[in-house]
Amino acid sequence: MKKVLFLFVAIAIAFSFTSCRKKGDTIANIYVKDETNANVQGAMVILYGSNTGSTPQIVALFDTTYTNSTGLASFNYNDVYQLGQAGVAVLDIKAQKLNRIGTGIIKIEAEKVNEETVFIQP
Repeated sequence: MKKVLFLFVAIAIAFSFTSCRKKGDTIANIYVKDETNANVQGAMVILYGSNTGSTPQIVALFDTTYTNSTGLASFNYNDVYQLGQAGVAVLDIKAQKLNRIGTGIIKIEAEKVNEETVFIQP
């Protein structure tokens, strides 16, 4: 009886020391500005990454959204990042509105709000 009670207490203590850490948000915010440094509303922003290990290259990640009235396009990568993962991604940025285009690169770090600004020009 004492052995069963000891085993039960040991298991209860073991479970009490394990923690369930909640995963934080992994967000990419892209700000789009024009040549006069004004925010651009309604610009299409594409984030994409390609694997570098094979030929031909295959697009590994591809997301598209449009900027809001403050020139912000926000992407949520909570589904891409898993706890314990070493990194998330380095992605190319393409922003476009009518005949104005801009490009850039963003490094997505886990459980952070990652930000980058892209300037579009004709």
